[in-house]
This record gives sequence, C-alpha cells and structure tokens, in this order.
Amino acid sequence: MLTYELKKAPGVPLYEALYRCIREDILCGTLGPGEKLPSKRALAQNLEVSRITVEAAYNQLLSEGYIRSREKVGYFVEGTVRTAPPRPLPPPREPEPQRSWLLDLTDNGTEGFPFSVWSRLQREVMLDCGEALLRPLPNRGIPELRQAIAAHLAAFRGMRVEPENILIGAGTDFLYNLLIQLLGREKVYAVEEPGYDKIRRIYAAGGVRCVSAPMDSRGVIPGSLAGADVLHFSPSHHFPTGLVTPVTRRRELLDWAGPGKWIIEDDYDSEFRFDAHPKPAMQSLDSAGRVIYMNTFTKSLAPSIRISYMVLPPKLMERFQQTLGFYSCTVPSFEQYTLARFLSRGYFEKHINRMRKFYKNRRNRLIGLLEGCGFSRRLTILEQDAGLHFLVKVNTALTDRELTEGLARAGVRVRALSEYYHDGSLDLHCLVVNYSGLKEDRLEKALGVLEEIM
Repeated sequence: MLTYELKKAPGVPLYEALYRCIREDILCGTLGPGEKLPSKRALAQNLEVSRITVEAAYNQLLSEGYIRSREKVGYFVEGTVRTAPPRPLPPPREPEPQRSWLLDLTDNGTEGFPFSVWSRLQREVMLDCGEALLRPLPNRGIPELRQAIAAHLAAFRGMRVEPENILIGAGTDFLYNLLIQLLGREKVYAVEEPGYDKIRRIYAAGGVRCVSAPMDSRGVIPGSLAGADVLHFSPSHHFPTGLVTPVTRRRELLDWAGPGKWIIEDDYDSEFRFDAHPKPAMQSLDSAGRVIYMNTFTKSLAPSIRISYMVLPPKLMERFQQTLGFYSCTVPSFEQYTLARFLSRGYFEKHINRMRKFYKNRRNRLIGLLEGCGFSRRLTILEQDAGLHFLVKVNTALTDRELTEGLARAGVRVRALSEYYHDGSLDLHCLVVNYSGLKEDRLEKALGVLEEIM
C-alpha cells in the first residue's frame, strides 16, 4: 500500500500534493511499469483523506499519461514513462560579491534624472490615454514620438527628417540586428579601429563579416574601406578617442558610399558638447540617401531607458516595410507617450542644458585635480571639449595591463585605450577616463592612492 506524508503547502491543493508524490515514484521507478495502484477507496482510507482527493490525483495522472485505467479492474502504471532517477539539483551558487570601487572611471552616471517631471508626465499619460495604452502599436513606433524626434533633430542636429522614416527600438543592440537583416548578411561591415568593442561583437553574433576601419587624426581613412560595404562610425564624437570628423573627411566618406554601400552614423553621446552647439549630423549632408542615422536616449537620460531610434533613407524604409514589416515595436507604448511629451514640451532641451553645465563643472574639477596633483608632470590630458570622457596619457614604463591591474588593486577601475583595438596587444600608456558616473567625494582620496602608485 502506498504511504505518503501529505503536507498541505500554501497554495497547493491536497490532491496535487498526492499527485506529485505518485508521479515522483513512477518517474524514479519505485512504481514499476504495469504495477497496479491501490483502489481509490483503499488509498483514501490509508492516507486519511477524502476519496475525492484521491480521484482528483488519479485523474491528473491519467490526463498526463502516467497511468491507465481498466474498467472494473483498476489503475496501472504506464509502461513507457519510467525514467532514470533525476539528478539532484546542484546547490545554489553564492552570488559573486559586487566589488565596491574607490573610483570607477568606466561607469555611466544617472545623476540629474528629472524624476518629478517624468513621473508627472506618466500620470498624465495614464489618465489621457487609458485603454489606448493596451492596443497594438505601429511597428515603427507611435506617431507622436516620431514627430517629436523629427522636431528635435531639426532644431538641434540640422536634420530634415520625415517622421515616417524614423524607427523606434528598445536599444541600439536591437536596431543593429535589424540592420543586419535589412542590409544583408553578405555585406562586409567596417567598424572604427579603435572603437566600441560591443559593436564588433554584435555584428559577429549576427553572422556578418566585420573588418577594421583604421583612423587618423581626422577620423576614418576612406582608403582603408576597400572591400567594405557598410561603414559604422561616429563622426560627431568618436568613442573612445573623442575625435570629431571634419566636414571635408565626411564628404570624402559620402563619396565612397556609392550604390550598394551604406554609412551607419552612430550619434551616441553627441548631445554633450561644451564649447559650442552640437555639430550638424552627417545625415544632413547626404543627398543620395546612403546614410542611416542612429541615436539613443540611454546616455542622455538613463541607462535603463532603452529607447533608441534610427532614421532610414526613404527607399530603405520602403524595403524595411516590405521585408521586415512583420516585426512589432519593442518599446512599450507607455514609455513612448511619456518620452514624446518630454521632448515636445521642451523638458529634454532643459535637461540637456542643465546636464551640460553639471558635467562641464565635474570635468573641470577632475582635470584641475589631475593638473595640480604631485605626479601631474607624468600626465598629458587629451580632450576634445565634448562627450563624457577624455584620455590621459601616462608617462610610465608599465605595460597597459600592468597599469590598469595595479590601479584596480588600489580600488580604481579604468580601461586603457589599447583595449579598444581589435588586436589589444598595443601599449599606448593611455587611459580612457569616463567621469559621468564617478563619485566626486572620493576624488581626492583616490588621487592620494594614485600618487603613491605613480
């Protein structure tokens, strides 16, 4: 006779507890194929439960094929469900402790996010839109957000863009993968060298061939693009060098982008320019429809706001709708309506102006501390008066790896410029200082530690 200790767990009916016990015995072989189970009455009496409980458990086992019923004979274990005893689950792994850095010069900041304005707009959207938030979205994104982005690009980037040619997506990673499918996996993609290493990894994961596009002091060298079909680069503010591609070089690259070739203009981080208004986008110089413009609100608002967009040339948008129009928009309507109001009412402009001043003061303070420290003669600061990072050349005999690992042991997290080269074996003695997320109250202490190392 089957004997079980049935303990009613919260939210689990008694019949389900019995069903689980019998199923486990069948799977582990305790109840063999063809073995007869006790009658419902006998098992109910033995376990001191109601007959209805046993009947419900048996019915569940029947419906899942663990047992079979023979009329007026009883219930029998099926002969095809026995499996090897399940392996015990490994003990849960202790989560790796997150290191607390004295100074993290790689992290992106979230300071200054306009919580009060954003939450007020969210409440408005909930009240005004109601059930409309639950309906299917246009695959390119809601018209209100596309119109607001088009107006923003016209005012701040000198771009004349039709809202119909804007495509909204949840992060640039998603949009990159859409472009791989749209342009074709047979294309050869050229990415900046040095450059943001994640872009190369995304293209490789998408199954396309990726090559390096060497740079000089004016940006990507057009003569290095032989054999490439698509150029992905950042003319307004290159990461990590900070270079701004002058208009003469931009026109040379536009001349390269003839039939069958495309330029992906990644405008990441272009809003934060401290010496003047942001430079006009390369897309505004394109008369042949060969430039795909991309940007994101991740850096300008917060890393967790995964709203990005790209502007496709009209013919390419037609191709997208014909071949990939079945894709749904990946950004929830609630966030799109909120961002549309944030842009159209001028809050984004105010936020960027405020954060430019905030980050400029932080940058000036950091540079001032570096220029006044005891080892300043061994440092050369290289900056372009734009973006949220700059380069520091270090006069040292250490390799880049020895330098960054030594700083890490002292609690300072920073990446070397050489890490952004595909080869990665260079020793440039140059550090990439991202100051957007650093804790200013730790600066002087961190510089004291650095002085001991240097």
